[in-house]
Amino acid sequence: MTEAEAPHPAGVAFPAAEDGARSTTAAGAAIVAAALAALHGPAAQAALGERHWRRNYPQHFRQLVASALPDGERALASARAGLAAAHTTLVWEGGLGARRPLQDAMATPRGEPLGTFELRGQGSAAPALWGLPLKGQLLQGQALVDQVYSWSEAGVIEPSAARALARCAANPAWFDLSDRHIALLGAGSEAGPLRWLCRWRAQMLAVDINRPGAWQRIADTVQQGNATVRLPLHTPNVAQGALDWSELAGADLLSDAPRIAQWLASFDRPLDIASLAYLDGEKHVRVSLAMDLVVTHVLAAQPSSSLAYLATPTDVFAVPESAVQASMQRYTERPMFSRSLQSPLHLATGDRFFQPNYERLFDGPDGRRFGLSDSLVLEQGPNYALAKRLQQWRALVARAAGHRVSLNVAPSTTTASVVKNPALAAGFAGAATFGIEVFEPETTNAMMAALWVHDLRTNESAANPQVALDHPFELFIDQACHGGLWRTGYLPRSALPFAAALGWVRQRMGRA
Repeated sequence: MTEAEAPHPAGVAFPAAEDGARSTTAAGAAIVAAALAALHGPAAQAALGERHWRRNYPQHFRQLVASALPDGERALASARAGLAAAHTTLVWEGGLGARRPLQDAMATPRGEPLGTFELRGQGSAAPALWGLPLKGQLLQGQALVDQVYSWSEAGVIEPSAARALARCAANPAWFDLSDRHIALLGAGSEAGPLRWLCRWRAQMLAVDINRPGAWQRIADTVQQGNATVRLPLHTPNVAQGALDWSELAGADLLSDAPRIAQWLASFDRPLDIASLAYLDGEKHVRVSLAMDLVVTHVLAAQPSSSLAYLATPTDVFAVPESAVQASMQRYTERPMFSRSLQSPLHLATGDRFFQPNYERLFDGPDGRRFGLSDSLVLEQGPNYALAKRLQQWRALVARAAGHRVSLNVAPSTTTASVVKNPALAAGFAGAATFGIEVFEPETTNAMMAALWVHDLRTNESAANPQVALDHPFELFIDQACHGGLWRTGYLPRSALPFAAALGWVRQRMGRA
């Protein structure tokens, strides 16, 4: 896609050609090709020469994972190359046509340092007992443990996720976070952990854009809990208790990454930083890279800091052999209606509907074998895939450098940003027919917040860089809550049209 000059504000931007046009396709293909070049030269050339990037990008993202499976060191080299390409391909727009490299912008923040405003919770001083909201109930204790193991047996989450969540239920003391200093980039994210952290005595630094309404909602959440939350202000001198603080609150990651990084580093302590911000389309790539600029600055200033990400299940992942075996069994036992539809649909349309989720296993190091899960959804587009890949690359590189990194795959969730796409909303409504569980935001928030606490409190998870992994990609396998996408019998894209059709009917019936 080529975009006209001028929609970008100052800050992180896709590069402009001589005619002023900005091609996210060319930039995205170049970044993916750079990562592929560390793995397989012909694959890199194929990405650069791809004429239908929006339609065919999944094959290049699959190649990124498949080519990296035999050798973990090459997987890390690919991640480093991809990040380096992203940092040099995109630029910093300074306004009035002035452009400079991103690293130059980060090294010389312009404008006054950000100020700080503090919010304190007024709720019960005791940390809240963690629980799992599910269909109008709050599961705790044995009921919670039974539920997570039920999901594991159904193939909705990986067994390691069930074990981790059960450990959380057994260790309520973990959830007193008064000893942690947590930074949230995209604090108001619908999929984020703010609500729970505010009930666990966390000391937080909250970054979000300049929207008074959003900050008032954040303030309401903080007030009901027992956390302390500091937030950035446009100006360094605002009295505590000022009535108009929300008008001055916030900083835009896209245009203010250098000052945000400076502000976070000014607290002079290790931080647990979660990169949570989401924006539509090409802005998602830009905000993901802006967060990457911030976290790399903080890691350089405070090497004991840790990183956290929420991975999307609609991506390409290496998966354990057990997931492949379960999927193949489900495909063999698939319902008669899909068997009867396969051949006529293929003959009529030339497409392969109801394809098997896996066709082969890939050899990894030391005799390990992996499957390749491709759950990319074309409607989400190549910019979404690249934005999430940047986060995976940073997670791999940071963990290899000795930093603790929590990157857990979250299930498909009915957040507003997802269900506003009619095709995805209908697909989610019909997903259960194909063994996929779609979660409500409250349930996902609780699960993923607990898994982050687990990764901070225990040395048993893959988040700990001292835990030996057979392959770096096992960071993504450990504790994955993929909603069933890894273990369903069908390649998700090949069943999505039928899930959407069923979902559309159910939505219509529900409105009748």
